[in-house]
Amino acid sequence: MDALHPAISPIHHQEILQKSAEQAELIEQLLSIGAALSGSHDLEELLNLILSKSREITCSDAGSVYLVDRSDESPKLVFKTAQNDSIPAASFREFAMPLTPASLAGYVAITGESLNISDAYELPKTVPYQLDRNFDRDFSYRTRSVLVLPMQNQEGEITGVLQLINRKIQPNVALTEENTLLRTKAYSAWEENIVRSLASQAAISIERNQLQESIENLFEGFVKASIQVIEARDPTTYGHSERVAELTVGLSLEATSVNAGPLRSIYFSDRQIQEIRYAALLHDFGKIGVPEAILGKRKKLYPEQLDVIRHRFALAQRTLEMECAHSKFQYLIEHPFNSIHSPAETQQCLHCQKLSALESQLQSRITQLNRYWDLLLDLNEPEAIQTREFQALSEAALAELVALSESTYRDIDGQLKPLVTPEEMAQLMVPRGNLTPQERLAIEAHVTHSYEFLKRIPWTKHLKQVPNIAYGHHEKLDGSGYPRGLVQDEIPIQTQIMSIADIYDALTASDRPYKRRLPVDVVLNILRAEAGKNKINTDLVELFEQRQVYKVLGHSAA
Repeated sequence: MDALHPAISPIHHQEILQKSAEQAELIEQLLSIGAALSGSHDLEELLNLILSKSREITCSDAGSVYLVDRSDESPKLVFKTAQNDSIPAASFREFAMPLTPASLAGYVAITGESLNISDAYELPKTVPYQLDRNFDRDFSYRTRSVLVLPMQNQEGEITGVLQLINRKIQPNVALTEENTLLRTKAYSAWEENIVRSLASQAAISIERNQLQESIENLFEGFVKASIQVIEARDPTTYGHSERVAELTVGLSLEATSVNAGPLRSIYFSDRQIQEIRYAALLHDFGKIGVPEAILGKRKKLYPEQLDVIRHRFALAQRTLEMECAHSKFQYLIEHPFNSIHSPAETQQCLHCQKLSALESQLQSRITQLNRYWDLLLDLNEPEAIQTREFQALSEAALAELVALSESTYRDIDGQLKPLVTPEEMAQLMVPRGNLTPQERLAIEAHVTHSYEFLKRIPWTKHLKQVPNIAYGHHEKLDGSGYPRGLVQDEIPIQTQIMSIADIYDALTASDRPYKRRLPVDVVLNILRAEAGKNKINTDLVELFEQRQVYKVLGHSAA
């Protein structure tokens, strides 16, 4: 070999190979850490991952992570997590402290400079920061070498601080106050550069995580605001969406835990549970497209309709009274008499008998009018006719209904008009609930309105099924539901779960003006009956009852 290409000794060659292998291993490790950081979605998990990997690379005994909180006028440094191999039982809790240069982490967060301290107990008096020795005193620990690094995002903003403590010479040694000086050493410039690079990568991951959390919080706020809008338009179902969501999530979690039987194949991840929850919370959002008068309807007639009919009845009675007075006056004009009778003689007077007959006729017609009014108020109650289906209407009651529908009064224009119009009678004769078929169709349209609204939202891939899950909550397994008449195989299992929750809450809710609240036992019987008719999923109903999912609402069976 010439002087320009000297021979490499075997020992030197072995050192080069070993160093290359270590560098390759480090690069591979850094790539693995990067992938792990990118895949973590939980902030606490992410911070612990950052700290543990940084300690692993540098053979650090302990460490901690701080995040900078600029949400207030006065920025704070928040202690988020800590690890210590030598004192694994030590507990750490989150706390905030003023962002000042008096602490090691505070100084780095403010200046952006790294601190690589060989012995934290031997700091120069000229530096503005000092080590907080409270932990060392409380746990008989000795902090020696410290590496404090800023975590900066892509814009160069410092979002946190990574602090590593006690670079050990041998990784598996537990440190004590007595052996720390012998078992630790200062962090090298190479280790500082590597961890600084990792800290920057960690800062980007933390920022991404916080951004994701902010987006989720924003969407959560949007969902809650949407529910408030619905409930402001339909106060009769206040709290329904939240209760359905609680029941749906509860039953979904129970279904996921089943490992035998027909439900064993059901499994929902945490993200899918969130998807189900949003679908349940927003399943009735389409009610915003339903006329408010229909949403708030409490009786078969609208309040303004009842007021109009009441005025008709009052006018009819006043007309009868005026007609009676006019008849009396006309009779007296045509049959004048001036005699004054005693009570005994009055009974024999033809004139007095005629006037009394007119008065009796008036009172009879007013009494009949009052009966019609009471009948109308009775019919106006939801399910008044359906209740009577089990008690055949008597001929007298049927005659009263017919008579009411045929009754007329003389309006102020002198024309005879129906006391109750055919349209109003049709509303009063609704056999179930308080809605006419046309009004019921308007209500049912809320399902399609919900879907049309939800599908416009640019859902993430983890939430893209929200519109479809919500779309089918009024479908029945036998195809008798609405709006599409789907059958069991076409209805997502998430929707089948929500349907049970929706029915349960509708029957047990105490805020419905058109029906009374039913006891839990009765509702469970109704659910079983519906399952028996192949309307809802039998296995899910059994699970709902066995696991007592209704307890999430504080309900209990008798």
